[in-house]
Amino acid sequence: MPSDTPTNLYDLTRPALGALLSDWGFRPHHRDVLWSGLYRQQARALDEVEGLRSDLRDTLRERTRLSHLATHHEAFSSDGFTHKLLLRLEDGQTIETVLMRFKGRATVCISTQAGCAMGCVFCATGQMGLSRHLTPGEIVGQILHVQRILRASGESLRNVVLMGMGEPLHNYDNTLAAVDVLVDPLGLALAPRFITLSTVGVVPGIRRLADEDRPVQLAVSLHGATDAERAALVPAGRRWPLAELMDACRYYIARRKRRIFFEWTLIAGRNDTSEHAHTLGALLGGMDAHVNVIPLNPTVGYDGDPSQPASVRAFQDVLMSHGVPSTVRQRRGIDIDAGCGQLKSAVERRSRRSLPTSP
Repeated sequence: MPSDTPTNLYDLTRPALGALLSDWGFRPHHRDVLWSGLYRQQARALDEVEGLRSDLRDTLRERTRLSHLATHHEAFSSDGFTHKLLLRLEDGQTIETVLMRFKGRATVCISTQAGCAMGCVFCATGQMGLSRHLTPGEIVGQILHVQRILRASGESLRNVVLMGMGEPLHNYDNTLAAVDVLVDPLGLALAPRFITLSTVGVVPGIRRLADEDRPVQLAVSLHGATDAERAALVPAGRRWPLAELMDACRYYIARRKRRIFFEWTLIAGRNDTSEHAHTLGALLGGMDAHVNVIPLNPTVGYDGDPSQPASVRAFQDVLMSHGVPSTVRQRRGIDIDAGCGQLKSAVERRSRRSLPTSP
C-alpha cells in the first residue's frame, strides 16, 4: 500500500492501537471499547462499534480504515465438510483460506503470504513463487471472514493452522503480530494451544520463536531425512541442512518445553519406503517429536503419486519401532483443489483459457 494510505485498524495489535489513540489524546478505555467492537462485536464499520465517542469515531474515519477481504471464488467438497475460499485483497492479489469441519469442531487453514518463495516441488503455491508478504490485518482478516461464515450456522472456530499459502517464518513479524491479535484475551481470545504454525524449516525463525514466548504450536515440514532427498523436494533444505535444522529444533524443544510436530508428505516410491522410515526414525529418535504423515495431494506441476494405505501403515510401524509416534492426517477437499495453492492455480488457469486469442 502507498505510504499515505490510511492505517488499516486490523493491522494493529492492542498495544499498537493504544499507542495510536494515546497520540491523539484518548485514554486506554477508548482503545478497549474500539478493540471490543472490532473483535468481540466484530463490527464491519465504525458506525457499528457500540460505545465509541463521536469525536474518536470522526478521527478514525479521517485517519484509518477497516479493510475486509472479499470472496473471489469458493468451492465446497462433496462430503460437505470442506469449504475452500479464494479471497481477494485490496491490491487484487488473491489468497486461499480453507475451512474444515470435523465432529464438534472447526479448523481453518490460513495464508501468510501471497505465493511462496520456498519452492517445494510438490506444492502448488511453491510452484507459483512469491508475490508479497501479507500484512497482519490480511492474516487476521481471514479469521474474521471464516468466523462470520461459522456464526451464520451457529458454529464456532477452535483450531487455526498457519499452513496455507506462504512460509510464516519468512513473514515473521507480520505473522506473529497477527497471532497476538488472535490470542488477545480481550479480543478473539483463541486458545494458543489450538494454533499451529508450520514452517519449511527456516532456522533463524525457529530459533527466534524459541527465544520469544510466543503462544503457538510448531510444525516443521520435513519430507526427507537426508540432505539430498530433502533438497530434492524442499529447496530450502540446501540453505538450512538437516544438521542445522535439527539443532534448531532441539533448541526450540529445550527452550519452550514443547513438542514439535514434523510434517511428512508421503509420495509413492520417493519417500515412503521402509528405508526412508528407518532413516527418519533415527533422525528424530530421542526428540519430543510427533510425525504427521499425509499422502500427497497431487498437483498439475508435479508428477508424484500419493502413497497407498499399506505403505502408509508400514511407514508408521517402522517409526513406532524407533519410538517415534505418528498420525495420518486426514486429506480433505481433494475434489475441490483443497491442497495449498491448488484452487488459485486452477482459477488462474481457467481465466487464461477464457481470454480471447489474438487474431
